[in-house]
Amino acid sequence: MAKKKNNQSVIQAAGGIIWKKEGNEKRLAVIHRHKHNDWSLPKGKVDPGETWKDAALREVLEETGYVGKLKKYAGSISYLLDGKPKIVLFWHMNAKTEDIEKMNGEVDEVRWLTVSEASKLIDYPDEILLIQRGPTKRKKGT
Repeated sequence: MAKKKNNQSVIQAAGGIIWKKEGNEKRLAVIHRHKHNDWSLPKGKVDPGETWKDAALREVLEETGYVGKLKKYAGSISYLLDGKPKIVLFWHMNAKTEDIEKMNGEVDEVRWLTVSEASKLIDYPDEILLIQRGPTKRKKGT
C-alpha cells in the first residue's frame, strides 16, 4: 500500500518588524509585493536547515534592502494558504545598514511609516495588531 503524502504539513515562515529612527519618530518598513498586490511586513518561508531567526533576518534583507539587528520576539500569525496551515514568527529589529543589492525583486516598493500610517496601509489585520503592540519593554521581575 502506497504511503499518502502529508498534505497537512505546516508552512513555516519568519519575518521582521524593522525599525529606524527618522528625526524624533520611529518608523517601520512596510513592503508592497507586486505579485500579490498587497502591503505587508517583510516575511517568507524558512529554508531547509535555516533557523527561524536567520530566516527573519534574510527575508528582511531581501525584501527591504536593510540588514537588521534582532531585538525582541514580536509574536506570530497563522492562516491557511491554499488550504495548508501557515505560521509566521516575527521579531522586532533595528535597521543597521542598507544593502539594496541583496534585494530579491519580489518587492517593488518599501515605505518607512509610523505605526499609525502603517496601520492604514497594511492589508492584513493580524500584522496590524503586531505593529500596534510595538516593542514594549518588560519591567524587571515580571
